[in-house]
Amino acid sequence: MKNFLQPGHSIDVAAPSGGSTSGLPVIIGSLIGIASVTAAAGAMIAIQMGGCYQLPKAASQAWATGAKIYWDATNKVATTTSSGNTLIGTAIADAAAADTVGSIRLGPTTV
Repeated sequence: MKNFLQPGHSIDVAAPSGGSTSGLPVIIGSLIGIASVTAAAGAMIAIQMGGCYQLPKAASQAWATGAKIYWDATNKVATTTSSGNTLIGTAIADAAAADTVGSIRLGPTTV
């Protein structure tokens, strides 16, 4: 097939304004991935486009398995609060309010 580019599990992009932090989400328009490295804005980086990750979680929030998870770019935490945040995936395990990290599956949700 002449038009195939790559599997797309990991793609190279220029780090957005503010740069990237290894292991945290990178959001460029509708493109969402997890940064493989810490880099300054404009540097070429690989981002993982799928998979399951542990991310820092908003304090005092309990998560239920299957909850929609959003990225709060201001506070650099995953949250169940949709307002002002970007949908990044789904909780794959319950998380207690006292937990500092939560487990998510990166990618679109169906509901």
